[in-house]
Amino acid sequence: MTAPTHPSRRALLSVSDKTGIEDFARALDERGFRIISTGGTARTLREAGIPVTEVADITGHPEIMDGRVKTLHPAIHGPLLARRDVPADLEALADHGYHTIDVVAVNLYPFRETVARGGVGVSEAMEQVDIGGPTMLRAAAKNHAHLWVVVDPADYPRVLDALDREEGTPRAAAPDATLRRELAARVFAHVSGYDAAVASWLAADSDGGDPLPALLTGPWVLRDRLRYGENPDQAAALYTPAEEPPRGVAALVQHQGKALSYNNLLDVDGALLALSPFVGGPRPAAAIVKHTTPCGVAVGDTLEEAFGRALASDPVSAFGSVIALNRPLDEAAARAITELFVECVVAPGFEEAALELLAAKPNLRALESGPAGAGDHAEPRLLRTIEGGLLVQTPPRPPRYGQNDPDWQVVTRRAPSEAERDDLAFAWAAVFSVKSNAIVLAGGGATLGIGAGQMSRVDSSRLAVQKAADAGHSLAGSVLASDAFFPFRDGVDAAAAAGVRAIIQPGGSVRDEEVIAAADEHDIAMVFTGRRLFRH
Repeated sequence: MTAPTHPSRRALLSVSDKTGIEDFARALDERGFRIISTGGTARTLREAGIPVTEVADITGHPEIMDGRVKTLHPAIHGPLLARRDVPADLEALADHGYHTIDVVAVNLYPFRETVARGGVGVSEAMEQVDIGGPTMLRAAAKNHAHLWVVVDPADYPRVLDALDREEGTPRAAAPDATLRRELAARVFAHVSGYDAAVASWLAADSDGGDPLPALLTGPWVLRDRLRYGENPDQAAALYTPAEEPPRGVAALVQHQGKALSYNNLLDVDGALLALSPFVGGPRPAAAIVKHTTPCGVAVGDTLEEAFGRALASDPVSAFGSVIALNRPLDEAAARAITELFVECVVAPGFEEAALELLAAKPNLRALESGPAGAGDHAEPRLLRTIEGGLLVQTPPRPPRYGQNDPDWQVVTRRAPSEAERDDLAFAWAAVFSVKSNAIVLAGGGATLGIGAGQMSRVDSSRLAVQKAADAGHSLAGSVLASDAFFPFRDGVDAAAAAGVRAIIQPGGSVRDEEVIAAADEHDIAMVFTGRRLFRH
């Protein structure tokens, strides 16, 4: 038996996100489609004057259980799964009086938005778990060679254009097979992300809100293919969480410059991390980063001054660096920056005059983080792969420069002066993003020498002193910040010999008394923070 012809094609529309659905439905209606819809979507379209056939009229069965069951019916899923090139499938439709469906537009109940409000009980959350929607999407995506399925309202215009192109063309010969496959892939990613969100929420709830739940889920989608990885013989790409708006480095707006490389992205992330203690702070700040760790950090009365002081910390290493700023880039700071070879500049905004100056360096990437600034590193979890596994941790909490910390404890006979305390607060903020073992020498709101990534803390201290000497800085009256405790007094002795007058460190060593005694011998003020800032 051959399926009877029908005067119109059919489109099944059932959406929670109704963005653009009226225009899409109207365009389909104008192209001769019969619109089939459910509850809220049908009501929206009918109020817009668009002819709609209720799903219940197709199934011959009313919605039941407050709409929990409405599309789970052979009259819907038969047409969704019927292969147009398999006669037996079409005969089965005809035998039951069913007709093919050519376009499916579905998106799902707002589960994420519901649980994001907080304080949502299991019963309320489960009412936002869509059953019919994912089932229709999966069926249509499985059969994407024979129909159009769209889950993202942004893709409605692409589907309409494709429908116009394929008018009168056999499906097998249609030029849009690649687009059909792409849209089907988006469907499965959408459904996968939705299921992952439900699973993660249930697992977290079962674990009492543990930030590291027993079940870690969540698909990632390709955002950008990069030229290569750390080295030219390594492939690389940027992925972002599916079904979530871009954030962090992935959300930066690029105003000019070459495409960002793998190493650029790592350095930009490091620069935003280095800047994070100063975001929203009382003074303009600049962080200059090379190979994901800062080579200079400073505050100033202007951005130009902050940048200049950060550059003075280690002008040699700053060549080919990434610069992050906590204020919109102005003309004066831009002029200073363009005197140096820089890979990227990241700022919460750019004055027009600043962009005109940067344009003279066409390869320099200008990246905007938005009015609130970026780099707060508010990811719920940080992920890092190892051979055979995935390490997960909660993100570090940046020290807030300009805010007093009541947990700090003076442990030496001499307390720091007011000026020394200000420099200690700055140094503690600056050491936050330095690779361990980390030592920062600072004075007057600027880094003077940075020792990073050494195998012993005393070597980091010596390296910081050497860096300061190479840059021509005097360390007389400077302060020192260490990201972890001093295991021996030798680090304090080396700091004293260089001219350091105050030290800030976590404390907690079995030799704390010995280290404190060394500070007292040198009349150095020492503050314990009670918090380690390791960065491996």
